[in-house]
Amino acid sequence: MAENDALARLSADIRIQTIRSLACAGFGHIGGSMSIADVLAVLYGGEMRIRPQEPDWPERDYLVLSKGHCGPALYAALALKGYFPMDWLDTVNQPGTCLPSHCDRLKTPGVDMTTGSLGQGLSAAAGIALGLRLQGIDSRVFCILGDGELQEGQVWEAATAAEHLKLGRLIAFVDENKRQLDGDVANVSGGDPVEKFCAFGWNAVRVCGWDLSGISKEIQAASKRTNAPSAIVLETVKGIGCDFAEREKMNHYMVISPEMANAAVAEIERRLAAGVYPAGEGA
Repeated sequence: MAENDALARLSADIRIQTIRSLACAGFGHIGGSMSIADVLAVLYGGEMRIRPQEPDWPERDYLVLSKGHCGPALYAALALKGYFPMDWLDTVNQPGTCLPSHCDRLKTPGVDMTTGSLGQGLSAAAGIALGLRLQGIDSRVFCILGDGELQEGQVWEAATAAEHLKLGRLIAFVDENKRQLDGDVANVSGGDPVEKFCAFGWNAVRVCGWDLSGISKEIQAASKRTNAPSAIVLETVKGIGCDFAEREKMNHYMVISPEMANAAVAEIERRLAAGVYPAGEGA
């Protein structure tokens, strides 16, 4: 229970620091950043093999944030783990920053792959996994995709290659928040991501996207199934945990004022104290 409490605190802090950093810029990709906060907390809260003081440690686990526009959430996690000073978060999305709107491995300590053009991240993750295997390194490679991103054909080309190559140390997450930039994913394409990945020969499961212990359990199970790559579909809600984003249907990218941020942070702390974090009483 204490471990789960620590992860809940970390996911809350990731949300808080993400909201505050986007408020400093005045805008940003809030919706999807919120819906990946919990999986980032599990990964950086103890699941990944990392050395924050040695970001390029060759034997580390890797993370490719394929939905690179949600970099602000990853930056918050990295800062909280000590990859760079916390005050860097005040510069997200701003001129001269080391924390650009979309992830750039040449600018940000702890970012393993430059991402942002949707559909390319799984190919990069598969390449990293293959390269590690050729070097005899047993590190895992994690990749976070958006559910709208699955409409990109390159995702499935990468899925085919990863299965053919038996990249059992590759674990993909799908942020199934059911929304994309300007509407519902279901209005653009259908099908169950779990069934799709299974059809491509992957091990695939679905879990509640804010169930910290459930996510951790599925990662550990996937890490033992090395016969094929694994996909963990995170069923979540876009904007979850940030009250002003939850109230706005079109929350992919929003203007964010300091007043909105302060109120959202207070609500996160209230929900955490009440034991209803992140989704609130109606979850």
